[in-house]
Formats: sequence, structure tokens, C-alpha cells
Amino acid sequence: MSEQSEALGWRSVGDLVGDYPYARVALVGAPLNERSLTPGRCDLGPKALRGVLPRLSTYDVETGLELDIRVHDAGDVPLKAVSPADAFEPVRDAVKEHEHRDLTILVGGNNAITRAGVHALGLDRVGVLTLDAHFDLRDTDQGLTNGNPIQALLDDGLDGRRISQVGLAPFANTRRAHEKAKAAGISVRTVRECREQGLAAVVADELERLSALCVAIYVDFDIDVIDRSQWPASPGARPGGVSVHEFFDAARVVGAHPKVRVVDLTEYDPSLEVGDLGSLTAGRWFCEILSGVSAR
Repeated sequence: MSEQSEALGWRSVGDLVGDYPYARVALVGAPLNERSLTPGRCDLGPKALRGVLPRLSTYDVETGLELDIRVHDAGDVPLKAVSPADAFEPVRDAVKEHEHRDLTILVGGNNAITRAGVHALGLDRVGVLTLDAHFDLRDTDQGLTNGNPIQALLDDGLDGRRISQVGLAPFANTRRAHEKAKAAGISVRTVRECREQGLAAVVADELERLSALCVAIYVDFDIDVIDRSQWPASPGARPGGVSVHEFFDAARVVGAHPKVRVVDLTEYDPSLEVGDLGSLTAGRWFCEILSGVSAR
């Protein structure tokens, strides 16, 4: 326990994260910021997440859960001024290094890191679930960006039937992208479905669907799926997104699923913070993921 935590008389989530080579969970930072369609400072995300963890208690008053899962902090992949194409191998290899663990948490950085993280699990055995307001199916002929990781994975040979996209927002996507998704066999779940059925329930359904098709599951949490009024720290967030409460519930469901081997958090831009809202939201997401893992 840190001196600060001792002085406060409580144990923080930050006390669980450190140099723990035999931990069940690993944390890998991927501060990629190049080739973003929505310029900002997503590269600041890993540092901001780590910085807020000492402010979060390990105790969940709602369930009585006391988090006691060590997380090995593997540091950040060096990605300053690196393009998504050049970042592919370093990010893939950094994630693959922890394939023996129950879960790897990959913190971005923009959404282009998702392609590399998925490849670390193997395209022939992986299923992909995205929580995202956008399809990310822009063409790749002009290069890799944060707007086309799913298209890039399809181009790489990932079977679209092993992709689930949850939280897609109206007036934030094109007809062409929707048609591409349907043609590829991707399961498409809109933000209205999530609102009416509950995001956690939709996510659970899609995890069950993917489980029948794959050995391991990768989950991309593009944080712009959250309603912009509750999440201003992402340039892609829109009014009418999912609530932050639903986002947390879904994170716990994801963390608990035994086939989920890697999760990422992308498109978090601390430079757009209002107070500490973004950092605290990302920190709570981290806690919910760990809470899910503790239930495995």
C-alpha cells in the first residue's frame, strides 16, 4: 500500500497496479495519436488513466466486492509520431507478450490500435466486439486511420460473422458503411436497441453469439459510444449515446466473460476534459473490468 493510501486509511486501485510479473491481468499503454480523423491528444490517455487510479477505492459499496486483483503494468509502447501502419507490429507484439494472462487491458490512444490488438489473438480464432458510435468501416486505400480498423480487419481476412458492433448512433454513419457491415455478416446493434434492451443485456447476447464462433474474444471500448453530455472528452461522442451507468455495467459483463482475453479503451482525449470527468470515467471503467475478472 502506498504512503498516501495509508495516510488516507484506505486502499486504492492504484495500489493494485505495478510490477507484478505473475499477475492475472496486464495493463499496456498504446498512446497512438497519428492519422486521426478527429485530431486531438488521445496519446495522453494512458497517463491520465494511471494518474486517476489512486483516487479510486478498491471497495464496491453496491455489491460488497473488495478488489484484490494485481495488475502488471507493462508500461507504454513507444508510439510518439508513429503512424498506425508502423505502430502495428509494436502494439501487436506488446499485447501478445501477455497472452498467458487472463486479460490484457490495452489503453489508447486512438482507435487504430484495435487492429493490432486483435491480431495478437490470431485472426483464425478471434471474435471482435466493439462498443462504438461508429462502424469504423472507412476504406483503407488512403491508409490506416482511427476511422477504419474494422475495415482493415476485414481486409486482413477476419470473417465478418465474428464481429459484433454495439451502440451505433444515428446521423453519425453512412448508408454505405451500414451496407458494408451487413454484406460482411457483421452483427449490428444500434444505440436505440441498447437503450430499449439495456446495454449490458445486448453485450451479453453478443458475447454469447461470438462464443459459439471463436476461441477468444477481443472487446474494443471506443469511449465515444457514451452520451456526449456525460462524456465530453472525446471529439467523436454524440448526444444520445449510451449512459455512463450502462457503460460501466457492460464493462463488468465483459470482464467476467472467460473468453474475453483483451479489452481496449480508445478515443479518450484528456485535453478535452471538463474537470476530471473523463479521467474518473476511464478509471471507473478500469475498476468495472477488474470487478468482472474477479468473478471468473
